[in-house]
Amino acid sequence: MKDEFQEEEIFDDGDVDLYEHYRIAVDKGQAAIRIDKFVTDKIANATRNKVQSAIDDGYIKVNGANIKSNYKIKPGDVITVLLEHPPRESEVVPEDIPLEIIFEDDYLLVVNKPPGMVVHPAHGNWTGTLVNALAYHFSKLPELPGNSGRPGLVHRIDKDTSGLLVVAKAEVAMTGLAKQFFDHTIKRTYEALVWGEPVEDRGTVNAHVGRSAKNRKIMDTFPEGDQGKNAITHWEVIQRLRYVSLIQCRLETGRTHQIRAHMKHLNHPLFNDAMYGGDKVRRGTQFAKYKSFIKNCFEIIPRQALHAKSLGFVHPVSGEHLYFEAPWPNDFQEVMSKWVDYVQYED
Repeated sequence: MKDEFQEEEIFDDGDVDLYEHYRIAVDKGQAAIRIDKFVTDKIANATRNKVQSAIDDGYIKVNGANIKSNYKIKPGDVITVLLEHPPRESEVVPEDIPLEIIFEDDYLLVVNKPPGMVVHPAHGNWTGTLVNALAYHFSKLPELPGNSGRPGLVHRIDKDTSGLLVVAKAEVAMTGLAKQFFDHTIKRTYEALVWGEPVEDRGTVNAHVGRSAKNRKIMDTFPEGDQGKNAITHWEVIQRLRYVSLIQCRLETGRTHQIRAHMKHLNHPLFNDAMYGGDKVRRGTQFAKYKSFIKNCFEIIPRQALHAKSLGFVHPVSGEHLYFEAPWPNDFQEVMSKWVDYVQYED
């Protein structure tokens, strides 16, 4: 069963404005069961009586239409749950989502986030996030001032970026970790598959990063420093694979999409990074066999090929220097193997 929850436009329903809180797409293999039972099972803290009342009042619809509590759901149905108030970003619904915890003590934990998991609830992703999982597994996590609805978080990585995150379990840990991020003393390295082979073996990108004036969903680089925020990325080639390269990036700052924007600036966008032009053939031949190979690689790793490989910091209570590494997830490992085999075969 796949749930798709997202905030939508205001619905005009009589005299009351209703806001969509949940959108559930019924899976193809779902058996035909009563909608009141199905919705009760899918929404945390819901009761059968409350769900039935909401259906009677027209607050739960199927494919945009009112139904009765005994309606049997069908594959492909889209169920919407409407309420009289808009969703609030500070509301975190605990969800029983497994976490891969690399390290944990009384003050903090280090998590290996899988690709595809959003870090915290926001527009379009109100459930299924790392924060929803943290709220289920841990109670009363601290929050940074102005960071309501994001308990435990002192930093984040993109939805489709895999790898390591440190989470604070206590106020003293949150304060100490936040200071280390502010002072840029946290040691972070990422590994990325990028298009092309850089001329040099290593280098540094020192170019401000800020919102694009043309597309507010992506970031632009501003080498002159007249816009955006200061951003510094140190990079080094780990392996050259003719048309792509495996590189390591060490962040001195932590701006939104920093590595993705900086590598595009160098004309080496991340492999299959749709936002920054990496989802098309940027290097290589025009032969159909090669294009088919690239298409297959894109299907293997349907995201930007970026992994938060290592994380090092000073424990905010004990003062111990901690360092962690996470292996590539399966999709990254598989696409790397494909490229190595391809280059060896061509040789």
